[in-house]
Order: sequence, then structure tokens, then C-alpha cells
Amino acid sequence: MNHLKFSPHPASVAYAMTTLGSSMMNSIFSFYYVKLFLNKYRISEAAFHQSQVIYMIWNALNDPLFGYLQDNSRMPCCSLRRLSILYGAPFYGLAFLLAWFPWRAYAPGDWLSGAHLVATLCAFDGMLTFVLLAQCALFAEISAQHDTRLRLIKYNQVASLAGSSSVLFCGLVSGNMVDFAAFQGFCVLVAVLGCACMVYTGFYSESRFDEKGLGPGSQQPPLSLSAVVTMTWQILTNRDFQLFVVMNFFQVFMVAFFHNFAIIFVEHLIPADVLPSLAKSFMYGAGFICPQLLVLSGQRLLHMFGYYQIILLSFCVEAGAAGFMLLLGPSHYCCLAVFITGTMILVQAAFSLFGLPLADIIDSDMQKYKRSSPLSSMVFGTNALFTKPAQSLAPMLVVSILNLYGYGEMKDGQTADPSALEALHNTMFYLVCMVPVCVTVLQVIAWKSFSIRNSHKMDQKCIEK
Repeated sequence: MNHLKFSPHPASVAYAMTTLGSSMMNSIFSFYYVKLFLNKYRISEAAFHQSQVIYMIWNALNDPLFGYLQDNSRMPCCSLRRLSILYGAPFYGLAFLLAWFPWRAYAPGDWLSGAHLVATLCAFDGMLTFVLLAQCALFAEISAQHDTRLRLIKYNQVASLAGSSSVLFCGLVSGNMVDFAAFQGFCVLVAVLGCACMVYTGFYSESRFDEKGLGPGSQQPPLSLSAVVTMTWQILTNRDFQLFVVMNFFQVFMVAFFHNFAIIFVEHLIPADVLPSLAKSFMYGAGFICPQLLVLSGQRLLHMFGYYQIILLSFCVEAGAAGFMLLLGPSHYCCLAVFITGTMILVQAAFSLFGLPLADIIDSDMQKYKRSSPLSSMVFGTNALFTKPAQSLAPMLVVSILNLYGYGEMKDGQTADPSALEALHNTMFYLVCMVPVCVTVLQVIAWKSFSIRNSHKMDQKCIEK
């Protein structure tokens, strides 16, 4: 197939540069921030949970808020997707750096470490949402053709592959955060490079609905509250949207679960003589790099079978691998290392395809209600309203369970007796195996009823404007 050959395409390159910049920062942030605040800043469990609750509320609300703003604002910095990315990029980089520089030398349970975590999570997610919501809208608005969207996915995965390698290099440079000064320096470099990448998108990418410098929101007067409520209700009552949100909620939970706790689980469950620090660095890097390789290598399958079947297959493989590992037991260290890495890869790879069903939902909504321009940001934002809380629920739930078995005392430097340590390790092992099994069952139930399954068979679903 000629369309599978990789050749430079300026619009796709411009679009993917935001992915390159954001994935460099997001990968490091999601992988290290929980361990940083729990083990180095020694935040109390109460402050950690309070921070996550505040983050969960802000995380859910800012997506529909920015979605409405970007779809309906008359200000070019909001209505034009590329300008939202351009102006948001520097603040995104600064918000990323906020976590890695303590406000003072924290004592165990220091209230200021809790305030630091709240500020970090809210600032980082706010800027991430503003920038990436505009990029998500670009994905749906650059083209309505399935082949073009697959090309965007391909370029996106190449960019994400390069960006996600930041975790590998960060681990090598800092000894998995042992050398904290080196870690901080590397994060500064990542912030600068990430900002530069997103600025490139801001200058060179555009939506097909941009007309003479005016974005979708500038083509009509600002909407009334009743119109916003009506459109939101139309989105919420879309059956496919409902099913996608349920499935996506659990996928977001799984991504957060493995990104936040893989480093903690591996350090406790796999002895250093079996898997030394260097090998662990490559393992963590593979968990962020290989999902993109998997998606890129599966381009032909996406063309042949479509995203629906591929996503469904990923759920079945994930559940089967978890059940097999549960039967093997925790003493098979190499198998456990492969399982954790493989599940991280599979979960993230499937998640990388979720822009395709959302773009189809946006197209369906536009055709059904005969809209002059798509509600891209509102659809993505409304989806995030219900799915983003999973990013907070995962660490809250897991930290609570681990602390029931003494993890809180151990991270504060207290030595656990062998029986307590064994109980903690057994709990970690069952979490690693049982969470994927339970979650994927629920995902399959929701995804089996999703009706938009054949967009890959349509050469053009709607006439390009």
C-alpha cells in the first residue's frame, strides 16, 4: 500500500510537533511525580489525597471550560487552534518545571509539600488541557478522510516515540532520580525543547475550518447559555459517545495506574540482582517508547480491520496476559518484568488510537445536527469531564491500599518486619494482575456495543470544505 510509506508531509509534521513536545514532558511528569512527592518530599497520605481530590475536580472541569472557550471565543488566541498551541506552549513548559523544584527543604508531612502538589497538578493539567485540546480539535478538523487521519496517527506516533524516550534518557542521566540535580537539569532541557516543538505547530499548522485567520468560533456570535446547554445535551445523549466515555474512563485509569506505579512495583517486586538499575531504566523507557512502535507497525492492520477490532483485541490480550501472570505467581521475576512492561505498552498503544473514534463521533454529530463547523473541542472536553477523574482515582486508590500494608512507614525510612514486607509485596502483585483483569472485562462490555465500526472502509465520509 502506497499510503503506508513514510514520506515527509508538512501539515502532518506541524501537527505532530506538539505531540513531540508534550510527550517529552508528560512522560516524565506522569512517571516520576508520584514517587517524587511520596518518597523525596515525603508528603503525608492525607495531603496526597486532598491534592488528588482538588486535582480531580479541576481536571474534570477545565476540559469542558476550555472546550467551550476554544469553540466559541472570538479571540484568535483561543478560537484558532494553532494560536492556542503557540501562546500556551511557554506556560506549559513552566508548569512542567514546577514539580521538580521544592519550595523549601520539606520535613515529613510538611503542609507546604501538599500545597506544592496542588499547585503543580492544577497548573500542569491546566496548560496541558489548553494546548492538547486545541491539538485534538486539529486532528478532527485537518481532514475528514480516514486515510488522512491514519497518516496523522502515524506521524503522531513517530513524534510520541521520540518524545517518550525522555523517560529512558532521564533514567540514565539521573540514575532513576537518584542524582536529583541531574534530574532537575534534564527536566529544564526537556521543558525548553518541548516548548520549541509546540511553537513550531503554532506557526505552521491550521484547521480546514480556518478562513482568513478566523477559527470556528469566530464564524458566529458567542453562543447563549441555553445554546451551550443544548449542544452539550446533544453530545451527552449520543449513545456511541456514552459507550466511548465508559471505555475511555477505564483506559485512563489503567494508563495512570501503570505510569504512576510501575517504578514502585518493580523496585519492590523484582530484586536488584535479577534486574539491575540500568536494566530497569531500559525497561521503563520501553514502556513509553514501544507503544508508538506497536502502533506504527500496526498501520496495515488498522487499514484492514479498523480501530474497533484492534482496540477490542488489545483488551482480550491484556486480560489474558494478566490471568497467565496471576497463575505463574510473583516468584517468576523475569516473566513479571516482561508482563509489566508489555502491559504498559499495550495499554498506551490502545489509548493512542482513541482519537479515531472521537473524531468519528465528532463527524457524526456534525452531520446529524447539520452544524456549519464541528464541536471538536466541546466533544473532546466533555469526554475529558468524565474520564479525567480516573487520573486521580488511580493514585488515590493504590496509595490507600498500599498504606494499609505499611508502605507509608517504609517510604519514611522505617524498617518493616519480613511478614509485613511479604504482605505488601503480595498486595502489589495482586494489584498488578487483578486490576487489568477486572478493568478489561468492563471495557469489553462497553466497547462491544459501540456502533461506529467501519469508518476505515469509507474513502470519504463527508465532502471536504
